[in-house]
Amino acid sequence: MDFELRKAREKLEREQRERVQRAKAKADRERRAKAEAARRRDALEASHRERRLDAARAQEEAQQRMEEVMQLGKGVSFSHMFEALRYDGPGDKIKLPPSSFKELSDEGALDKGPIYFRLSKVRDTVPGAPEDQNTDEATCCGVLEFTAREGSAELTPHVWNNLFQGDSPDVPLIEVRYVSLPKGTYAKLKPEGVGFSDLPNHRAVLETALRNHATLSENDFVAVNYGQLQYKLKVLELKPASSVSVLETDVEVDIEGPDSVLDNVENQHVLVPLETGKVESGVLEEGKFRYYRFFVDEGMADKVSSGHANIEVKIETDTSGGDTDIYVSRHPLVFPTQHRHEWSSHEMGSKILILKPRDAGLVSGTYSIGVYGFKGTTKYQLSVATKDVLNSQRIGEPASASSSVDVDSVVCKNCKRYISSRASLLHEAYCVRHNVVCTHDGCGVVLRKEEAADHVHCDRCGQAFQQREMEKHMKVFHEPQQCPCGVVLEKEDMVQHQSSACPLRLIVCRFCGDTVQAGGEPLDARDRLRNMCEHESICGSRTAPCDSCGRSVMLKEMDIHVIAVHQKS
Repeated sequence: MDFELRKAREKLEREQRERVQRAKAKADRERRAKAEAARRRDALEASHRERRLDAARAQEEAQQRMEEVMQLGKGVSFSHMFEALRYDGPGDKIKLPPSSFKELSDEGALDKGPIYFRLSKVRDTVPGAPEDQNTDEATCCGVLEFTAREGSAELTPHVWNNLFQGDSPDVPLIEVRYVSLPKGTYAKLKPEGVGFSDLPNHRAVLETALRNHATLSENDFVAVNYGQLQYKLKVLELKPASSVSVLETDVEVDIEGPDSVLDNVENQHVLVPLETGKVESGVLEEGKFRYYRFFVDEGMADKVSSGHANIEVKIETDTSGGDTDIYVSRHPLVFPTQHRHEWSSHEMGSKILILKPRDAGLVSGTYSIGVYGFKGTTKYQLSVATKDVLNSQRIGEPASASSSVDVDSVVCKNCKRYISSRASLLHEAYCVRHNVVCTHDGCGVVLRKEEAADHVHCDRCGQAFQQREMEKHMKVFHEPQQCPCGVVLEKEDMVQHQSSACPLRLIVCRFCGDTVQAGGEPLDARDRLRNMCEHESICGSRTAPCDSCGRSVMLKEMDIHVIAVHQKS
C-alpha cells in the first residue's frame, strides 16, 4: 500500500514539474515572439524612414542640380548624355544631333548669344554613392553644327584629348550641359616642351590657333601647328573664371617658359644659340636634325652687302665613316629641311658654306642652321665666322684687265689653254704625256691621267663629281621625294615646289600678318592675277571701314578703292 502511494506521489510531482517547464517554455516563446515582432516593426519603421529621407535628399539634390543648371545656363536647362565620337576638325566646336537644336531653340538659348557647353565623362557608379566631381575630367566647348546622329556627339581632337586624357573607353559616354561663360580677360599658358618661343612672332602664331576656339578651360592643352610641327601649351590660369569665352574679346596672354632646358637633344626642333666665332660640338645620328641659330647685326650686314666680307658656315667632321649635310635659312623660315632652305652643302666630309644673300638689303637678322645626319653617327664641330675678302675683286664683278690674253699666245691642242708661243712646244709635249681633257659635253676640265678614272658625270644632270661622291649625289638630288601635300618630285623641283607652289607652305599673310599655310590657288581669277594664295584671297575678303569715307570695303579691294574713289596714290 505504501509502495503504491509513493509511486502515485512521484508521478504527481513529475507531472507538476513537466507542467511548470512547459509553462516556462511557452512564456519564453511568447516573450521571444514579442521581441522579434518589435524588432521587425522597428526595422520596418527605420527602413521606411530611411526611404523617406533618401527620397527627400534625392529631390533636394535634383532641385539643387536644376538650380545649378539654370544658374549656369542663365535660365536654360539643357543636360543630356551622349555617346562620344571623333571627327577631324580644328578648334573646340562639337557637333550635336538635330533634336538638341530644337530643344535649345525652345529653351531660348539661341537668343542669348554664342552657345557653350560643359562636357564631362560619365563613369559607372554604385547607386546611392556620391558622384565624383573631378573638374580635371571636364572641359568646355562651342558648337559647330547640329548634324550628328541621334544619341551621339562628335568631338574634335582638341576636345577629345582634353576630356579623355590617356583614357580610351570602349563606349565613351559624356554629359553635355549648356553653360553661360564670361568673356576671358587673362590667360597664362605654358609650353609642354621647348622650341615654341623660337618661332618668329610666336604670339601671333598662338593667336591664329585660338581663332578656331570658342572657349578655354584651365588644365586643358591647346595644340598650335606651325607647318608640320605641333606644339602643346597647357592652360595654367584664366580670369575671371576657370572656363571662359574667347569670342569677340581681348585676352591678355602670358606665356611661361618650359621646364625643359635647351640642351635636350631628344627634341630635334630646338634652336641652340650659336655665337659668331665660337665652335659648337655635337654628335648626330643618321636621319636626325640638329638646329642652331645665329644673329647678323647691322654692322656685319653692311660689310657683307658691300662685298668686303663673307659669312662662312664651317663644319668639321671626323673620319669614322659618318657624313653630314648643312641647310641654312633666314627667318621666318625657322627650321630648314632638305626641301625648305636657302643655302645648302652636300659635299662629303668637312665643308665650308659661304652665304650669299640674294637681296643686299636683307642680310641682317636671325639665321637657322640645320645639321642633318646623312650617314652613320657623326661627331662634328660647327662654327660661324665673318671672313674679310682679301682680294680687290668683289662678288659678281668681272675679272680685271690684267687677265687679258697675250698677243703672242697660242692655244694648246690638248688642254685648250693659252700658252706663250715660245714655250708652246715644250708645254704640249708635257701636257699630252701627263694631262687629259674630259670629253663630256660642256665639261672640258683638264685632269691628270691618274685622276681621270675618278672623274665621272651624272647621267641625269651632267654635273661632275668624284666617283665616291656619285652615290650620295644620286640619293640626295635624284631620288624621288614625296611632299606632305602628295606631290612626288626630285630635290631641285621639290625645293621650288615647296617654296612657291605647295599648299602647305608657310607664308606671312599680307592682310592679317600671321604666319599661316598658303593653301591652293584662289578661285577668283582677279586674286590669281594679284599673286594671292588661297588664304590671302579668303582673308582679304574681310571688310574694314575706309579711313576716309567710313564705307565698308574688302581688305583686298582697299587699295583700289582709295585710288578710284579718293584719288590717292
